[in-house]
Amino acid sequence: MPSSSRRSSTRRCRIIRWRRAGRHEPDDQARPAPKRPALRRKVAVKKVSVLDRLVGMLPVSEETLKKIATWSILGAGGAVVIAAATWIGIPGMIGGAMAEGAGRAGFKVDQIEVTGLKRMDRMSVYAVALDQQSRAMPLVDLEAVRQKLLRYGWIADAHVSRRLPDTLLVDIVERTPAAVWQDNGNLTLIDASGVLLEPVQPDAIPNLPLVIGPGADRQEASYQALLAAALALKPRVKAATWVGNRRWDLTFESGETLALPEDGAPRALVKFAELDGARPLLGRGWIRFDMRDPTKLVARKPGASLAHSVDVPAPVSSEPQTTIPSQTADANVTGGEG
Repeated sequence: MPSSSRRSSTRRCRIIRWRRAGRHEPDDQARPAPKRPALRRKVAVKKVSVLDRLVGMLPVSEETLKKIATWSILGAGGAVVIAAATWIGIPGMIGGAMAEGAGRAGFKVDQIEVTGLKRMDRMSVYAVALDQQSRAMPLVDLEAVRQKLLRYGWIADAHVSRRLPDTLLVDIVERTPAAVWQDNGNLTLIDASGVLLEPVQPDAIPNLPLVIGPGADRQEASYQALLAAALALKPRVKAATWVGNRRWDLTFESGETLALPEDGAPRALVKFAELDGARPLLGRGWIRFDMRDPTKLVARKPGASLAHSVDVPAPVSSEPQTTIPSQTADANVTGGEG
């Protein structure tokens, strides 16, 4: 019997025995037991913050943002390092060394050109310009030189500049003297705003108005305005005394003194000029005129125990009035002493 038939017969017999025994027919290959489905783990949902949403809305990628953040951190760190170096003076030391090197190469102050000086001592300007810690041209502080020059009374303004390789240019704007101020026996030249310019020797007083008394230097502008009100009298005024820090006494070349009121001094001076024009008062032997009361002129002669007065009439129109009768003026001003 062939082997294949023998194997088939053996299998049929075995199946018959298994069926009798109540068992199922075996398969050629055992079927695997069904697998239980794997339990799915719950994945936590990541919450998206407002910042992340804003970043997501930007028209740049996340990689670009990371680069920007990295460079920002590096830049901030570099700024801190530079600030620390500046605080301890490293850049200044480096700059100073470079400037000194330029000076050794010929860029240093060897010449000073000064323009605009008329009265001030030129050597004073040279001394200020050369008063430097270093004469290396890059290290010269031009503004510091200017501020030192402005401390001098003569100098109203100054401009300082460099002309390479070795010249410092100084242009001066001088003040103009306007009067001589006398106080406690000391004479000082002042300008129209009362700035002190320089001391004056008694034997070298310039031909300028003389203002006398404490505070008179600060009243120079008002004094010039007072004289401008009566230009006919201005050449005849020799000096002006600031009295009690409130009013002026004028002294004329002919020796008389005119006391002016605290208020309305220009109007009183104009009225005195009109009276002198109508009937000369100056140079006629009077020593003092008093117009502190604007309604009258009080005059005194040497040795007189009484003063004589002239009523000053009020103007009857907008034009200046000089209508004091000559007879009245003769009777009240020149008549008698006492």
